[in-house]
Formats: sequence, C-alpha cells, structure tokens
Amino acid sequence: MTAKLVVSLVIIAAFITASCSAPSGEETIKSTRSGDLTIALTSAKGTLKIGDNEFLIRFSDSSGKPVDVGAASLAFQMAAMGTMPEMNSKATLTTTDVPGQYRATAGIEMPGTWEAVVSYEGPHGTGQARMTVNVK
Repeated sequence: MTAKLVVSLVIIAAFITASCSAPSGEETIKSTRSGDLTIALTSAKGTLKIGDNEFLIRFSDSSGKPVDVGAASLAFQMAAMGTMPEMNSKATLTTTDVPGQYRATAGIEMPGTWEAVVSYEGPHGTGQARMTVNVK
C-alpha cells in the first residue's frame, strides 16, 4: 500500500511540474534574462506576424518555476528608417491562473525586426529587459 501511495504522489508531482512549464503546444518566440529571471515570449507557432497576435509572457526562475513579478508591461518598438518614423505598439496583458504568466495581445503594423521591451514591478523587484524579435 505504501509503494502505491509513493508512486501516486510521484505521478501527481510530475503533473504539477508539467503544468508549471510552458503550456502544451507553445513554442518560444524569444527569451532573455533579467537578473535571476528568464522572460519568455511563447505562442502556438513560435512566431509573431503582421496584424493581431496572441501569445504568452512567462517569468521564471533558473529552475523554470513561474515567478510572480506583479505588474508587467510589453511594448514593441521599431527604429526610424529613412523617412519612416519610429513605430511603437503596446501589448495588452492579462493575468492567468499561473503566477508569472500573462496572456498578451498586440497588433504589429509591419514585418521586420522589432525590439520587445518588457518591464515589471512587484514582489520580485523592478526590472526591464529588451529582446529583438522578427515579425513575418
């Protein structure tokens, strides 16, 4: 009986660990480090496209465990080129049932190289990270 209980507890722990990692079917668009945190943008296809995008932002520690960072924001920026002015697109974030994971939506106007600027402030301190993403 004790062996069955131990096996059951191990299986339950495995399911809990799996639910804290990247959602099933999600692929990493881009990730970076900010202090002791890893910040990852993920989506079903692992890409961003022109127009409306839905994806996740995940904050995790070195073991991959989600970390509650409190308030978070994300903006996409493209530098001015020739006569084209700088472009900016702010994402809308909503919390999920997983601390440190946010559902994001953003409209991106054109293909090319954009800089994603992620900011956070809360229980894990204040920080900001930048990562280059390609929009197709």
